[in-house]
Amino acid sequence: MCATTNKNEFMQEAIRLSIENVTSGKGGPFGAVIVKDGKIIARGANQVTSSNDPTAHAEVVAIRNACKELGSFQLDGCEIYTSCEPCPMCLGAIYWARPDRMYFANTKKDAADIQFDDQFIYEELEIPYTNRKLETIPLMREEALEAFRLWTESINKIEY
Repeated sequence: MCATTNKNEFMQEAIRLSIENVTSGKGGPFGAVIVKDGKIIARGANQVTSSNDPTAHAEVVAIRNACKELGSFQLDGCEIYTSCEPCPMCLGAIYWARPDRMYFANTKKDAADIQFDDQFIYEELEIPYTNRKLETIPLMREEALEAFRLWTESINKIEY
């Protein structure tokens, strides 16, 4: 079987999860799979409304499942297949998880066309925090710097 066929099968599984999620009423139309060594090691579907967790997007669920499966906080040697171009939160999570590559099907414009529009978040990220729509107020920075000082000095830390 050629690599393109495998890629298509992995994406088809992410798409199947997104469709099943809608028909089951468990959440939004998003699915994701994580692949390592040519095998799916984790799946995720959007669980925002069924779990009352705004962070339970398909990609985040799949990353959590894959990290648990691997016993690691990084997805070295993995690929993620997602039924839609990730939102800013998921894209950040994907970068932090460090897979080798990502494939997506629907675009963020496709998502915006059905009222899943994250453009305002992309725009907010570019604005100084003092001008964002969400009132953002610095508080107790000097006290909080102690954790950073301790981290810097720690010989037991696991860097990531």
